[in-house]
Amino acid sequence: MDFSEVFKLTSGIFAFSPDGLYLATCTQFRLVIRELTSLQIHNVFNCLDSIDKIEWSSDSKLIFCALYKRSVVQIWYLDDTDWKCKIDEGSAGLIDTFWSPDSRHILTVSQFHLRVTVWSLTGKTVSYIKYPKPLKRPFEFSHDGKYLAVAERRDCQDHISVLDCENWKLIKHFKADTDDLQGILWSPDGAYLALWESSLKYKVVIYTLDGRCLASFSAYEWALGVRTVAWSPSCQFLAIGSYDQKVRVLNHLTWSCFVTLEHPLTVSPSKCVVYKEIDPQQERSHIYSAQSRYEIVTEKTDIPLSEIDPDRVDPQLGVSMIGFSHDSSFLFTVNANMPRVVWIWDMSKFQLNSVLIQSHPVRDAAWDPYENRLALCCTSNKLYMWSQAGSLAVQLPAEARLHVKRILWHPSGQCLALVGPDSVCLAFPQRMQKDIS
Repeated sequence: MDFSEVFKLTSGIFAFSPDGLYLATCTQFRLVIRELTSLQIHNVFNCLDSIDKIEWSSDSKLIFCALYKRSVVQIWYLDDTDWKCKIDEGSAGLIDTFWSPDSRHILTVSQFHLRVTVWSLTGKTVSYIKYPKPLKRPFEFSHDGKYLAVAERRDCQDHISVLDCENWKLIKHFKADTDDLQGILWSPDGAYLALWESSLKYKVVIYTLDGRCLASFSAYEWALGVRTVAWSPSCQFLAIGSYDQKVRVLNHLTWSCFVTLEHPLTVSPSKCVVYKEIDPQQERSHIYSAQSRYEIVTEKTDIPLSEIDPDRVDPQLGVSMIGFSHDSSFLFTVNANMPRVVWIWDMSKFQLNSVLIQSHPVRDAAWDPYENRLALCCTSNKLYMWSQAGSLAVQLPAEARLHVKRILWHPSGQCLALVGPDSVCLAFPQRMQKDIS
């Protein structure tokens, strides 16, 4: 596996362009755009203050820099460095910013979630969305970019508004069957909306675009409920991870739970493949360490657990990470009180396929966008990868001195970014099959 040189970052801010031609990094108030093929600098943009967030437009021609201290968003155009745009929220404040799918509108969220503002870069018009619920992301775009669903709180009740992204007009408004809505998620085909309650109650509700409630699912009562939710790319499955350390999978025909995936305290190699990382600290290593590898466990193995602090507001308990592979064939999960273990499930058989036991807690994991290959990191100087052929642990070059906290795949899957708190490095794994034309 080859690695690029290390580039400096501020607060781990990094992004690939959607077309895959560029990558963006930030160092304090400076935005640096590089070409992926040569890694040479293409543009450098200087902002008014330190950058808190960047995001590419879907057409990869524009990129914004959000400066929350100044309540300002600066937009840059790659093909014309003389073109500039600045959005100032003023006294309303700014806590988050997003692109619309058409690449010509920007949505800003004011302080205290008083409103969501839609800024047009072409018509220079402004629209307001009132009563957004104070969530981390109070709205969600459909995958085709045609519709926007907004979670609202009116008269102490949850509501959903569906807007047309072409003219930002309301096309449907309905009351949600929830007490305290926590999240909304479109199905990949844009036909369904999944809503779920806060962690105090287990409840998931499925709606159609016109506001019809198709199903309401609750696995139990009087205990902490839903923690993570994920649609499969095929739209056939809705996986729900909860605080009882189980994943329940709903089908798209009856919206009932047809399989429950549990995380046992002991795993047997007769039922799945168990990979255990060799502690790299046992022997000194250089560029590629002989100790940076997995061994296959041949006997029953106890899963390492972490202590649960009952006094914490958000206890380290339950399914904290969940994700389907690109073709819905596999599902990975991480249980928060088993932080060193990654569980990989075969969704064609609905059974456990592999278990990866790491030396350190798993920080992030991401699927290859075109192959059934999972990359993960553990806040160390290693990259871990799993595929049906086996597992691999690769130590980064010694000069990198990078502790990976986040993994981002390139849109084509040809490389991935290993992002640390103050630096980033690109890794170029070999393709498992013929490159996609």
